[in-house]
Amino acid sequence: MEKLIINTKKAPAALGPYSQAVKVGNVLYTSGQLAINPANGEFINDDIKKATAQSLDNVKAILEEAGSSLDKVVKTLVFLKDINDFDSMNEIYSKYFTTNLPARSCIQAGKLPKDALVEIEVIAIA
Repeated sequence: MEKLIINTKKAPAALGPYSQAVKVGNVLYTSGQLAINPANGEFINDDIKKATAQSLDNVKAILEEAGSSLDKVVKTLVFLKDINDFDSMNEIYSKYFTTNLPARSCIQAGKLPKDALVEIEVIAIA
């Protein structure tokens, strides 16, 4: 199977030597998305709800670039700076995933890039 690299200007550029997403066959793997607004570079690091929304907006843009959508996500991985933000993150997350709910893992990470509040990655059908 061929490996296809996915990149879009509608999501932030990678902060290191990795791709925004990789598609193999009909499976799409996104890299973790921080709360960076790709239009202006603003990094949201003071409000978990706004940060979660921006991270998921970035995921959504990558999925759409690859011909997929949030409805086709089969697994999400959510990394939180503070697990006490779980309920607030979940409130926003539930607005993005309303039907065909994916499987999910959510953990408190020791430290995230740029000292982020949240990082979200997904696996989806493309």
